[in-house]
Amino acid sequence: MTILEARDRIGGRAWTEERLGHTLEMGATWVHWMQPFIWTEITRYGQTIYPSPVADTAYWLSGGEVHQGTEAELDAKLERPQAKIFEGSRDFFPYPHEPLHILDSGDDALIERFRAADQGGVLDALRDGGFSQEEIDLADAYWSAGYNGYTATASPLMAKHWASLSDHRLGLLDEQTLRFKLHGGMRGIYEAIAADLRTDIRLSTVVTAVEHGAHGATVTLEDGSRIESDAVIVTAPLGALGNLSFSPALPEKAQAVIEEGWDCTGFKIWIKIRGHRSLIAYAPTGHPIALIRSEYFLDDDTTILVGFGPDHTKIDLKDRDSVEELIRQWVPDLEVVETTGHDWGADRWSGQTWATPRSGQFLEGWSLFRDTGTRLRFAGADWAKGWNGVVVDGAIETGITTARGLIEEFRATEEG
Repeated sequence: MTILEARDRIGGRAWTEERLGHTLEMGATWVHWMQPFIWTEITRYGQTIYPSPVADTAYWLSGGEVHQGTEAELDAKLERPQAKIFEGSRDFFPYPHEPLHILDSGDDALIERFRAADQGGVLDALRDGGFSQEEIDLADAYWSAGYNGYTATASPLMAKHWASLSDHRLGLLDEQTLRFKLHGGMRGIYEAIAADLRTDIRLSTVVTAVEHGAHGATVTLEDGSRIESDAVIVTAPLGALGNLSFSPALPEKAQAVIEEGWDCTGFKIWIKIRGHRSLIAYAPTGHPIALIRSEYFLDDDTTILVGFGPDHTKIDLKDRDSVEELIRQWVPDLEVVETTGHDWGADRWSGQTWATPRSGQFLEGWSLFRDTGTRLRFAGADWAKGWNGVVVDGAIETGITTARGLIEEFRATEEG
């Protein structure tokens, strides 16, 4: 086995760096014991977790005004619209790690409802007049960060699937996606896994083409050299698949998804401000930053905030002045010292942040890459059945299942 990595480092969208005077995650950050695959690795490698702080003060924009309260009060305001958005999750996902199970249920009415729930935007459920603009704006901000893209084009099924993976409880969903981090960062996992491998990892090695058939596969490198193998597992996310030429070509539906891309057009930013400020803030579509929250309080009397927004083209992640202007929409006296981040959307080897489906892509998206009928396979968070995209659990899931599937296939061939 040989691992070919286009970057000059391992980890992909998990990337721990020392910046702003602290250990920061440029990509994947939060983990949880209810994420079965990552928790196995945390246990295996003796890693430990600690919580992100609960904010003292919450701010949210609605109706052109800044509202203020506690984080608990903010969460309470979200409960009613979120319950509506989650509606149907128990029926649609009785087995959360088999997300398309309902399609084989034989219940035509339920299947029709399931398919309809993949259309439109995640906020459409709130447009019946029963919700205030404030509730809609809060849900918009929450899911702009959650999908890391525009809510108008975000498949409602993903939110319902996340609910099912969190026992249909908003509080547990928040805990799984924004509460617990690893001491020392995600590199404690990806470096430990790499150290256990009994194979070569070739960094800065760019693959340009993949030929695949029923009995083997060949990759072509950027320098023109070729490597033949029994099988090829492509771990690039959807946003980077346009860099690869496949022969034979992928099915038309899969090609169409690659051309369209997921809904995750957004960004993650780290912001260092003066003073110890314990806050969380939300803003709906129309504001470049949808969510900021305090993460670290440093000894030099500064605070590091983490932020998310739906469109990476609407912000300069390293422009202190423009970012300060944006976050002062909530608190006018915030003073930004420095900002940092990685533009995953502009990254050739990523082309996106974490995978979130557009309208129609929950049913006609990730599953199109699960079975090619040849010795070409796909693995990575984008193609997971469980925690698809947003956390590293899905990446580990597909790594295990894809590798195991090939092992069984090789054994069957040998025995035959």
